[in-house]
Amino acid sequence: MHIDILTLFPEMINGMFDASILKKAHEKNKYSYQLVNFRDFAVNKHQKVDDYPYGGGAGMVLTPQPVFDAVETVQAERNAKPRIILMCPQGEPYTQKKAEELAQEEHLIFICGHYEGYDERIREHLVTDEISIGDYVLTGGELGAMVVVDSVVRLLPDVLGNVASASEDSFSTGLLEHPHYTRPADFRGMKVPDLLLSGHHANIETWRKKESLKRTYERRRDLLDHLELSDEDQKLLNEIKKKQ
Repeated sequence: MHIDILTLFPEMINGMFDASILKKAHEKNKYSYQLVNFRDFAVNKHQKVDDYPYGGGAGMVLTPQPVFDAVETVQAERNAKPRIILMCPQGEPYTQKKAEELAQEEHLIFICGHYEGYDERIREHLVTDEISIGDYVLTGGELGAMVVVDSVVRLLPDVLGNVASASEDSFSTGLLEHPHYTRPADFRGMKVPDLLLSGHHANIETWRKKESLKRTYERRRDLLDHLELSDEDQKLLNEIKKKQ
């Protein structure tokens, strides 16, 4: 996978690629990336990338020319047809399912906006996806793009040390993840559940599934509305509901 991030402030993003999983994955050539300052593509004397909106109103709007030219330039460098992602509070809410979908692509281009918004022609004629990471407004799209990139790269083959890690994360199964414990078994009188020390793997898996269902029911009941449960899972959920 290759990732291009179009931004006016590449210095905001550099540090993310220089640490942790993203750094290790890049060093192993699991993906490549490029930070592109689309101000470099402005053709006016002062390299302005924004202008006043037609019809008046507060704030400035990103003009289409630098963004179109930047996207077309990085797109020409690759053979694969890219997904061109606009980070925008009006976009579809970002989910793990979307991350899994994007992880199948060969080329992703992110457009990080600033100011009041984008010229509508960018939205209508250039991008393939609009993504929002939440119902709030940020100074720019860089933080959102960083969230999406991190969640996608960790799903690429052989990026995580344990191949089961990504598939067992919260939301990957449609449920919140079960509780975790590690040594010591008794910390200041707070003990690990006995079942987890039993070595009985089948019972441990059942416990984990039930705890996952319980945590989801208590904290994110809305997730269960869209989930197809097996007969066994439904039985466990019914037991949980009876105890509430």
